[in-house]
Amino acid sequence: MTSPFLGELLGTMMLVILGDGVVAGVLLQQSKAQNSGWIVITTGWAIAVLAGVFVATATGSADAHINPAVTIGFALSSGTWSKVPVYLPAQFIGAFLGAVVVWLHYLPHWAKTPDPGLKLAVFCTGPAIRNLPANFVSEVIGTIVLLFVIAAIASKTVGGTGGMAPGMIPYMVAMLVWGIGLSLGGTTGYAINPARDLGPRLAHALLPIPGKGSSDWGYAAIPVVGPIVGALVAGLAILAVGIQ
Repeated sequence: MTSPFLGELLGTMMLVILGDGVVAGVLLQQSKAQNSGWIVITTGWAIAVLAGVFVATATGSADAHINPAVTIGFALSSGTWSKVPVYLPAQFIGAFLGAVVVWLHYLPHWAKTPDPGLKLAVFCTGPAIRNLPANFVSEVIGTIVLLFVIAAIASKTVGGTGGMAPGMIPYMVAMLVWGIGLSLGGTTGYAINPARDLGPRLAHALLPIPGKGSSDWGYAAIPVVGPIVGALVAGLAILAVGIQ
């Protein structure tokens, strides 16, 4: 029953359930977590990555990418592209389904929240200052850091004994995502994952959310194209410096 497609789908679904879920808890009216702040959001997303990786691994994806940018970047650095057409659809479908679960979980809170911008922010990212070229650069940089450091964490030289113990790698990647959120996330909300943004944005557009407003499709390309470009740059950088 398990398969790489199912693993990527379920892992990405869990990522979005917990990631968008923490944003909903912080932003939506009458949530017990309302106004608990950026530290809570970044911590929740770090734990979401950890949970997503474990679910993906357990259900069939040994790579547990749960992010099209990771899949594309490591396809470039490894020269193996065969996983891309399997992983990417699974990741986008999983992200969409995860957003639907978050909508259902917080069902009474949508009508209680008057600000449509807060409702959209539960599902997808948006810039603190809307400047599309600068926003694009932020997403590129954040994704380069993500992939380059993941490659370093998983390299054979880290740990001094032929590489880090495999069971530790998901924890270190979660810490990395936490750090990216704290250090680089203040500009655009650090999508650094096209599926994480586009899948839930589509869910926002389709779901019957009271008073939801626009899904902001004018910005939607930034958190998709930016991470893909960042992934390609990171893949080339990994090749250039010879991380193995």
